[in-house]
Amino acid sequence: MYDFLLGVMLVLSVFIIIVVAMQPTKTQSASNAFLGGASQLFGKQKARGFEAVLIKTTVVCIVLFFGLAIALTRIL
Repeated sequence: MYDFLLGVMLVLSVFIIIVVAMQPTKTQSASNAFLGGASQLFGKQKARGFEAVLIKTTVVCIVLFFGLAIALTRIL
């Protein structure tokens, strides 16, 4: 059982790395340096489409990762 959970945790950790690397950056161009981020204050929007799916997938994977970590420590 321990070896199976450890294998699942390994696969899950690689999947988390891939999902986090696929997320788009939040920075805009050099205009943020001059505007002081005011465009983000008024232009804040909810994530939609692919970005929203990536955020939800990341949260679920990280919760599973920590759940598996706790389960692995209880098994030992």
